[in-house]
Amino acid sequence: MTATASPRTTIQDDLHDRVASLTGQDGWRTRALPAIGLRSLSLSDGPAGVRGGAFGIESEGVLLPNPTSVAAGWDECAAERAGQLLGTEARGAGVDWLLAPVLNLQRTPFGGRHFECLSEDPQLTARIGVGLVRGIQSAGVVATAKHFVANESETERLSYDARIDEKTLREVYLVPFEAAVRRGDVDAVMAAYNSLNGVTATENDELLHRILREEWGFRGAVVSDWGAARSAAATALAGLDLSMPGPDGPWGPALVDAVIRGEVPAEAIDDKLAALSRLAGRRDRATASGDADAADDLDETLADLAASGMVLLENDGALPLAAPARIALIGPLAERLTLQGGGSAKVRPKPRPGLEERLRHALGDGTTITVESGVAIHRNLPPLADERIPAGLTLRFEDAAGTTLLTEHRRHADLVLDEAVPASTARVVVSATVRLTEAGMHGLSVRGNGTYSVRIDDRIPQAFTLAVPDRDPLSPLVEPYEHRIDVAGDREVRLTVVHEWDAEADWHLIDLGHLPPTPEDHVLISRAVASARDADVAILVVGTTAEHETEGVDRESLALPGRQDELVRAVCAANPRTVVVVNAGSPVLLPWAELPAAVLLAWFPGQEGARALADCLLGWREPGGRLPVAIPSGESGLPSVTPVDGVLDYGERDRFGSRAEVAPRYPLGYGLGYTHWEYQTAAATTRDGEVIVTIGVRNTGTRPGRDIVQVYLDEVGTPPRLLGFAPVSTEAGATAVVDVRIWPEALRRWTDSGWRVPEGPLRVTVNRSLAVPVLSLDVVLPRP
Repeated sequence: MTATASPRTTIQDDLHDRVASLTGQDGWRTRALPAIGLRSLSLSDGPAGVRGGAFGIESEGVLLPNPTSVAAGWDECAAERAGQLLGTEARGAGVDWLLAPVLNLQRTPFGGRHFECLSEDPQLTARIGVGLVRGIQSAGVVATAKHFVANESETERLSYDARIDEKTLREVYLVPFEAAVRRGDVDAVMAAYNSLNGVTATENDELLHRILREEWGFRGAVVSDWGAARSAAATALAGLDLSMPGPDGPWGPALVDAVIRGEVPAEAIDDKLAALSRLAGRRDRATASGDADAADDLDETLADLAASGMVLLENDGALPLAAPARIALIGPLAERLTLQGGGSAKVRPKPRPGLEERLRHALGDGTTITVESGVAIHRNLPPLADERIPAGLTLRFEDAAGTTLLTEHRRHADLVLDEAVPASTARVVVSATVRLTEAGMHGLSVRGNGTYSVRIDDRIPQAFTLAVPDRDPLSPLVEPYEHRIDVAGDREVRLTVVHEWDAEADWHLIDLGHLPPTPEDHVLISRAVASARDADVAILVVGTTAEHETEGVDRESLALPGRQDELVRAVCAANPRTVVVVNAGSPVLLPWAELPAAVLLAWFPGQEGARALADCLLGWREPGGRLPVAIPSGESGLPSVTPVDGVLDYGERDRFGSRAEVAPRYPLGYGLGYTHWEYQTAAATTRDGEVIVTIGVRNTGTRPGRDIVQVYLDEVGTPPRLLGFAPVSTEAGATAVVDVRIWPEALRRWTDSGWRVPEGPLRVTVNRSLAVPVLSLDVVLPRP
């Protein structure tokens, strides 16, 4: 006799399958539900490049300039092209769903993830963000507006409660997300870890349902940040559609029970599946095509993006360089630029020539280039470079009896073992031949968490245990502890590292570091000064690294790490023709800014950063960026990233960055160029509900150039407010007419009764930056 399932059992099984599809299959894939034609979707981090799923992957990807650099171009079309690159790269890697862009604002430069955000300004963030969304989704890849909302800092980021008044929330922090939905038709929104005004973001019905869906008309899916969903019924009812990561999570049986008990309507489960099905159909709605890696102009596009975001802060005529005979290339980042920040979105970029090689190639044998590091700024030892291990590394996974379960070869020495590990693994043995070619004592290190041993050649192994940092779930990855050993060089050594496997650990890292024989800083500074003194021009590259700017850790200081400020002063004193390049993803203090002949902010410029930087220094490209965020004159008065009793008070309201009480050193929109501009005329018209400000400009310089025309609202008693902008490029001596479109929503204000459009004429100004108006006019708004 054949058993027949009861209707109740069948219904419950169907419900179980449907609910199971709302939690990830694993860390980076969703579950398929064949019964309704829903396929599995692959997700990846991606603000500046497509990492792929696992953290320990070996494959290389395209690395764009950091998002702040993209925003520094003040160009919506360029942002869309950047998005297309990301989307095309994602699709080529088999990724359906990209976790980008970040639409949180740069409330304070202390924020550790500041470099992943676009701007301090809501309108600039909104416009560049919409461009990125459109570009990503044009390739048939889901874009994600994240992190919704008030997730501007890392300290206690999983739990802090952001307290923001309604007016500030509406006029400032929600603006980019609303634009992504209404103007970008973004497919996905990521609910943040933190709470907003006492309610966790993933359980916040006001945010996820009333504002996002009912008011803005959002039709996509809301995904939790990884581990941010912490309840079943509350998150499901608030509007969360997908809980990540899987396979575990708060939903599953608990959500099934909630539906059966009537706490969550069955229709809510259907709505969530419908949202995911819409995302699964994104690739069929692609409007752009092509393989980013195969594109003939990929490198050129990446270099253009990097150069158009670089901001010339000071210049007495030293730039562009005029083929100097002797260049002193100085600084801790001179030989190897920092191309990206740290954290979950880190990408392994394709190798490209560095700045020295780019300059040598461009200038030829007629120019002598000397290189000095000047100071050291590393906390842990720098990563063990691939060229030190030309044969790569061998990984051997062993069981408790020492039997080899699996052998792998890896090319890179930063190992994150989070997948494809045999079930009975008891230890991992890593071995490599390391080239220590320089004479003297080298430093080697192992970073990670747990129990290890390290052996050089046939020496007795050193056993040690590295604690697990617990500031943040990502801490083991971004700020691991380190064990160092000293090894004599001028030879090759055989390095063997054994890691005792802990199946309960969240992270398994074997990250190798290396430092060649290096003098003390005072010796390095003396060498740098001597090199600068003998040169026609000194190019000094200072900045930060992924150790100093990373997800999971806020910055404790805005000063350049180590003795870099001292190095700048010493080199400028030795050679007045010093060009300082600031290679940092976020603002740093520049107390010496008046000393160099030129100061160029290069951000984290991505894989073609050295090419773009060399071209800008030599005048082959113009550093065309304008600041998307203020460079402060000091740390006093900046908004805090430290919650008090779990509460992070946004009491400064909209008075941060360039709108703060204390004027910054350089404000929003500031930036020089290699030519000069005259703003001649301005007039305003209305079209389809938008205000169009038309500006006549003239390039009065001797070379082609680029400028950003900026329009601000001039209100009595409050700092100027950015309304719109447009880039312009002309030949020397040429004139151009520029239209700056002002979105209607940029003019409205939130009141106790909701949105209100101001009555009467508005005074608007055409500016070179927030602080420098050039023209002004009155605008009469169209009445509804």
